[in-house]
Parts: sequence; structure tokens; C-alpha cells
Amino acid sequence: MQTASQQQKTGKRILITVCGRAGSKGFANKNLKTFCGRPLVYYTLAAALLFRDARPDLAVDIALNTDSQPLADLVAARYPEVVFLPRPAELGGDRVPKMAVFQNTLLRMEERAGRKYDYVIDLDITSPLRTERDIENALTVIEAHPELDLIFSVTEARRNPCFNMVKDCGGYVEEAIKSPFTARQQAPAFYDVNASIYVFRRDFLAASTTNFVWDGRIGVSVMMDTGILDIDSEEDFLLMEAIAAHLYAHNPAFGAVQRAIRPGAEG
Repeated sequence: MQTASQQQKTGKRILITVCGRAGSKGFANKNLKTFCGRPLVYYTLAAALLFRDARPDLAVDIALNTDSQPLADLVAARYPEVVFLPRPAELGGDRVPKMAVFQNTLLRMEERAGRKYDYVIDLDITSPLRTERDIENALTVIEAHPELDLIFSVTEARRNPCFNMVKDCGGYVEEAIKSPFTARQQAPAFYDVNASIYVFRRDFLAASTTNFVWDGRIGVSVMMDTGILDIDSEEDFLLMEAIAAHLYAHNPAFGAVQRAIRPGAEG
């Protein structure tokens, strides 16, 4: 249900989704890991709440969609305002499209609230190096471009497939993309999709029957490239912690997220 303060707001309604399934083939129980001394999921929630507090004109709800009771308990212990939506069995497993989970979360939260949202912002648990400004920038992009159905976060690619990438052709390699360009400046810009932030226009997400993001017209929001490693292995996790320790100590925007984590037994 809406709080009194949310009912008084006249701005847009935003649903922030945090989605995490139980287990992981690549990195066991990664959503339950402790990262730089604090539970990994708390970094995502801290960034979400910094964004909410920076935009009092918006009515922001946050929902956790998971089939992991330990993850639900971890979130409830420190962030009781986050709505827990037990994930249906048919949306479990690693082959279910993320967009199906986002859509499920949207429809259940709208049924609960009794009204529609304007945008859905998904924040990935395994991308903890995300600032309040990153979320704000992503929303700003889609608000400024009514022709877009969704945007997702990216980083500038360190390699350009027109010049310094090759593809395996079975015993030999060829250019990744055959192109007429003689200088990198002539080639189109390429980006790495980092899966940290998705922002959907509500009607596009609700109406999807394919759960395929490429059905929509997509824009991008560019993030800092050293802040977006995705955690899919023990090696990723250790490298991310090393980068995070530096950013928390020396970059105020990242440090603000760590400081915003609600204190508990671990700190």
C-alpha cells in the first residue's frame, strides 16, 4: 500500500526492482556474499535509497523478487520497507528471461498498490559499484527521449570490433567486422552492456509477450568503466572488491553508497 507521503506526491511513480534467484552455477550463492565487509545486496539497496531521497518529487517503491528465503531475510533485517515478492516456481532457474521476472514484479506491485507506475528501474545485485547519479542519469535519458521503450547501462568499449577484435573461424581468425574505416575515429561507437541498470517504460514492459528486450527501441546510459564488473566467478568477486576498496576510499560518489548502508552487527 502507498504511504501517506507517497499519496501526497504528484510526480511520476517509479518501481525499483531488485531480483535475485537462489543458487548460481557460476558462483555459488553469489547474492548472499559479503562484499567489502557488508552483504552484497545492501550496496544496491543503499544506492536505490540515495536515489529515492534525492528525488522527493517522485513516488518510489522498491520490490525484491526472489526464490531465496535467506536473501529475503537478509533484506528484511535491514530494509523492511522493501516489498518481498516470493518468486513463482515457473520463473525459477537460470533459463528464465530476466524481463519475465521484471514484468511479474511490475504486475504484482501494481495489483498491490492499486495504480500504475510510470517507469520500472531494475538494479542488478551483482553490480554493486553503482552510484545514485548513475540511476538518476539512466532515468533522465528515458525521460528526455519519449521515443525510447527502455534504456540500459553501458560502458565505453575498450576494444572496437572494426579494428582490434577478431573472430574464430576454425583454425584461423578474421576481422570481427569487415569495415572500410581506416581510423578508429571514423567507426561507430561501441559499448559494453554491463546489466547494472535497466529502465523500462511501463507500458512496453507490461505489454511484452516475448520477454525480449530487443523488441523495443533502446537507448543507453554510460557508466564509469571501472565500476561495473559483473560478478560471475570467484575471480570477478575478488577483483571487484579490490576496485571497490579504492573507489570507496577515493571517489566520493561511490563512498557515499557504502556510507549509506544501514549499520548492523558487521559495522
